[in-house]
Amino acid sequence: MGTAHLLLEYGLQALRTTTEIGILAFLIYSVLLFLRGTRAATVLAGITVMGLVLSVVARYLGLQVIDWLLMKMWAVLAISVLVIFQPEIRRAFAEFGSRQGQLFAGAHRRREIIEELLDAVFALASRKTGALIAIEGDIGMRAIAETGTLLDARISRELLAAIFHPNAPLHDGAVVVRGDRVLAAGCIFPLTQNPQFSRHLGTRHRAGVGVTEETDAVAIIVSEETGNVSIAYLGRLAQRVDRPRLERHLSNYLGRNKPATVRTRLEGLRDQISRAAESGDEQTES
Repeated sequence: MGTAHLLLEYGLQALRTTTEIGILAFLIYSVLLFLRGTRAATVLAGITVMGLVLSVVARYLGLQVIDWLLMKMWAVLAISVLVIFQPEIRRAFAEFGSRQGQLFAGAHRRREIIEELLDAVFALASRKTGALIAIEGDIGMRAIAETGTLLDARISRELLAAIFHPNAPLHDGAVVVRGDRVLAAGCIFPLTQNPQFSRHLGTRHRAGVGVTEETDAVAIIVSEETGNVSIAYLGRLAQRVDRPRLERHLSNYLGRNKPATVRTRLEGLRDQISRAAESGDEQTES
């Protein structure tokens, strides 16, 4: 009886330990995932690295006062984080609430988003109005969105047409789309440094490729010179994309066709764009 009781106690203790580790791992992962792609990530990484380096140096050189202060600093750091990252924490709770609502959005809403994007993009293309639209993936684009004007407006073809109108104040920048919302407009995207693209592409196309090199976003580019539509993903560019092909790419990216993991959808989209880019290169050479 005593042995069975002891085994039960050990089993419960192991279960509690496993549960605690799982909860802490999930919380840490969630924090890192939220901070990825933001200025807060750089600040937090800098504070952590500086504190660790100072701790090692203080202990190695026997600097007891500095070591004592650093030990106390870690206790105060938790409160400091709440103050320093207050805007990010507020946005985190807001995004958590919005994402819970997005869990109930089905294929019908995703279909509406794709139709709005397609109508807007090809309406702009027919008028040879330049445009650059990035659809956010798993990697956050808050830092990039903050380079422009935050809108957080429901996506629509009319809104996109108004943003990219030649006389509009935000038409020279890029648009960031998150879910069914236009997160920001007039944004500045990083330019690709790949010499393969720098030789023959304009700034808008290089920016579209550049943002997909640093994030897992999909970028849609409309040329103001030719009216051609291009799509970029993971540093690859497919040019002269027609409406059915763009619809297939967006459907794959937004997961409309069939249930799949994020990784599966992204790998499928990457393969599609790679094939489209290769076929485009063949057409150019011919």
